[in-house]
Amino acid sequence: MPRRRDNANYCQGAIHSQARLSGLADAVMNQPYEPIPDVQSSADHRRLPIQRVGIKDLRYPVLVRTADGGVQSSVARVDADVALPAQRKGTHMSRFVEMLESVDAALDFATLAEMARGMCRRLDAESGRLSFRFVLFVRKRAPVSGVTSLMDYEVEWIARVDGPSTLVTAVVQVPVKALCPCSKEISRYGAHNQRSHITITAELREAMSLESLIRLAEEEASCEIWGLLKRPDEKYVTERAYDNPKFVEDLVRDVAARVRDDQRIGRFTVEAENFESIHNHSAYARIEG
Repeated sequence: MPRRRDNANYCQGAIHSQARLSGLADAVMNQPYEPIPDVQSSADHRRLPIQRVGIKDLRYPVLVRTADGGVQSSVARVDADVALPAQRKGTHMSRFVEMLESVDAALDFATLAEMARGMCRRLDAESGRLSFRFVLFVRKRAPVSGVTSLMDYEVEWIARVDGPSTLVTAVVQVPVKALCPCSKEISRYGAHNQRSHITITAELREAMSLESLIRLAEEEASCEIWGLLKRPDEKYVTERAYDNPKFVEDLVRDVAARVRDDQRIGRFTVEAENFESIHNHSAYARIEG
């Protein structure tokens, strides 16, 4: 019986508390509206424009359009910024995230360009930059056994808006295998070889998939690599690389020649880094075109 009285008292108190809270809420809602100052939009008198201001390294889930028309989920690191005129004190940082929240389309050449233009409109900016760095997975089939596995590639989409023009850049980092021509020439048997990274940065004139750039780099290596190989595949990779030796200089030249001849690509940079197996340093080369 005492417990029943305690429960009844508790319920009665809860009702009174709820009523008090409801009354406070009504009082707040009935107060006259007072505008909140927009400090960012106030004037600045130092006469110093800012070329890039925004957010950096925001982790955000994205959908990515793949070469076959499908969609792949990933987590991107996002940089987004705009130019700020000298007379304006600050930009509205929250609007960058609002822009991301408002887009549900998969990332590709066209989507990225429209997102960057929309970002500039939202922030009343003449120019801006938007980039997504993420891991792209590509399913590959082993050369002999045919077993399939996923390969991961570090990639980036970048869009720059400058007044009426929008420029989209694709960046891919492609792991491959390189075998030294000199080592093969001077050795009775074998040749030293290593895993290498080929990085292509391509300003695109028209739509082009990230997978197309990845494939281009793989085709110009001593041999491409896979996530899963059986013994017949390992034999193929070893012999393919031995029959196709390339210096780091050969890698960048062969890839750059392919990129240069692709009408979808304007300015470009090709880099190659060989993680040397006989040294504790890398060999590196770079071509700009």
